[in-house]
Amino acid sequence: MITVANRLAGVGEYYFSEKLREIDTLNREGKQIINLGIGSPDLPPHPDVMAELHQNAVLPNVHGYQSYKGSPILRNAIANWYQTWYKVSLNADTEILPLIGSKEGIMHICMTYLNNGDEVLVPNPGYPTYSSAVTLAGGVVKNYTMSEALNWEPDFDALEKHDLSKVKLMFVNYPHMPTGQLGSLNLFEKIVAFAKKHQILIIHDNPYSFILNEQPLSMLQVDGAKDNVLELNSLSKSHNMAGWRVGMLCANQQFITEVLRFKSNMDSGMFLPLQMAAAKALTLGKDWFQSLNQVYVKRRKLVFDLLDMLQCVYQKNQVGLFVWAKIPSTYKDGYALSDTVLYQCNVFITPGGIFGNAGNGYIRISLCATEEKLNEAIKRIKNNLHV
Repeated sequence: MITVANRLAGVGEYYFSEKLREIDTLNREGKQIINLGIGSPDLPPHPDVMAELHQNAVLPNVHGYQSYKGSPILRNAIANWYQTWYKVSLNADTEILPLIGSKEGIMHICMTYLNNGDEVLVPNPGYPTYSSAVTLAGGVVKNYTMSEALNWEPDFDALEKHDLSKVKLMFVNYPHMPTGQLGSLNLFEKIVAFAKKHQILIIHDNPYSFILNEQPLSMLQVDGAKDNVLELNSLSKSHNMAGWRVGMLCANQQFITEVLRFKSNMDSGMFLPLQMAAAKALTLGKDWFQSLNQVYVKRRKLVFDLLDMLQCVYQKNQVGLFVWAKIPSTYKDGYALSDTVLYQCNVFITPGGIFGNAGNGYIRISLCATEEKLNEAIKRIKNNLHV
């Protein structure tokens, strides 16, 4: 009998993969579930971006293999984007690596740097892929618990009390998912100083910096950050291009070269017209982000109304594509509240526990649903839970 590789031990199917299958089954039964779980933008990219893709896709000479390190057109666009919005100077030839989505970069980095037994600091709550990528690469996950009391920031005093001698990487993510906590340069300076002190590589996952946030930040803005920081970014959220799979790794030349050694053995370059369309997206100005956020502001107000009905507690200054909320004491945990709303109201919201046990007392609601769907969700909850 053929068995799966040991590396899959402790790594289950991604929660949303499994849950979407259940929702599909419920829909086939006629339930018409309103999905407020996943942060997949339902709005389209800018028309100019789609036009750029179409215009180039019909050309006869753009269909071959592309460079493993990405087209110079895209790399230069990324460099200009970082300079314009983050005031970070990047060498387009040596400090940028386009990715097939930033999720790919998480795996590539883990496979590039981790040996069996190497330890990695992973936020709790945090994006589940961090832990699974570390495990698949043979590393050991060391969760660092964050709390609302500390504004969902690392507890550096607590971290300093642990043996960090085997820690090689540390994942951080601001604006933070799932809590919506905004980062700051002061926090980034603390993280970089911690990394330098303990000779740790920081992986900063930064896909949410433009959503409901007027001052996008990069950890690479900190002086000397390039010595210890690899920053992942993405067009999925900021440009409504989640399915296009366009991300980037920004770091010093040594880190880019090392990650490319692994990546070049795993895939080839993206379809050139797609890279050219992505480059076009990166030229969009302030009007694009303002129009996008005007939509999310209206949706967030409705999500607040929904959470009020469920007697949840939340902070109104959250940013990103979600709203994170503490559940009332009448429910055991976020799973219980999520199941109640799903099976009684045909509305799916994400239990906070999938992001780590520090999220057990919370739920997360996505803003990637129309006002019509959100109003219908409110109506269903009001009618079925009698709130």
